[in-house]
Amino acid sequence: MEWSDRHTLIVEQAAELFATKGIAGTKVRDIADAVGVLSGSLYHYFPSKDAIAEVIVTRYLDDLTSEYESLLGTPTDPRKQLTGLVEASFRVSRAHPHASEIYQNNTTYLRKLAAYRKIRAAARTTKNAWISVIEGGIAAGEFRSDLPAEVLYGLIRDAVWLSLRWFTPTPEFGIDQLAAAVVTVFLEGIESRR
Repeated sequence: MEWSDRHTLIVEQAAELFATKGIAGTKVRDIADAVGVLSGSLYHYFPSKDAIAEVIVTRYLDDLTSEYESLLGTPTDPRKQLTGLVEASFRVSRAHPHASEIYQNNTTYLRKLAAYRKIRAAARTTKNAWISVIEGGIAAGEFRSDLPAEVLYGLIRDAVWLSLRWFTPTPEFGIDQLAAAVVTVFLEGIESRR
């Protein structure tokens, strides 16, 4: 399939609809109306609504795993790696608006997609990256050891992904500052610095 501007527009509009209405709650007609074409015309570009969802989620996860693998391939201290994971997560999410929300909120629907095995493999890869960095930080004595790595992972992961729903960057406090704040709060807490 040769990609066109129309493919891009369909994916962008579908992503916005999937994020707000869910994949199951979005009809092909909704996507067609958002793009300004007849419902049947969408099938010229994608064989199904599910195929559009697969493109959105797999492209996002491919970019995320690629960023994580690149980061972990460069030896550095655990704090820098943790900061790198947070920054990469925000960067990829900015490049794929709505994709992380679609991925997080449509897990039941995603299970029935043809690309589900690929999606699960990418999810395992991303989780393993976080766990590896956290366990490395614990082993190095840089991160606290009284909490299981899985618990720390869940807390940090949710702080990262959920903040994308409410955070609006300003000139004074942008995505880079948010990434630094997430790492600082988790590693140093919120006590006043003296």
